[in-house]
Amino acid sequence: MDKDKLITEALDNIREDRKKTEKLLTELQGEFAAGEATHARAGVVAAKYLETLQRSNEQLVKIIAQINKKKDQDEDLTLSSEETENIFEMIKDTA
Repeated sequence: MDKDKLITEALDNIREDRKKTEKLLTELQGEFAAGEATHARAGVVAAKYLETLQRSNEQLVKIIAQINKKKDQDEDLTLSSEETENIFEMIKDTA
């Protein structure tokens, strides 16, 4: 699999995870507003949703950093096996 396909797949996964998490967080906010959930009971769940969003931000930053690092070095933009594995490990951690 070439680097462009890997990056596209990683970005698609990040976007999909963000959509799902944002939907769940919105639903939870609705429950808070309707008095169906309390921060004491559901605060941990809300924190997990926000943590997932933060991890996806970190993944995006790491992908961009890897691309920029390669550009700065005027080298081939192909990701090494280690870099590819790191990206997939980050993706697996958010699932």
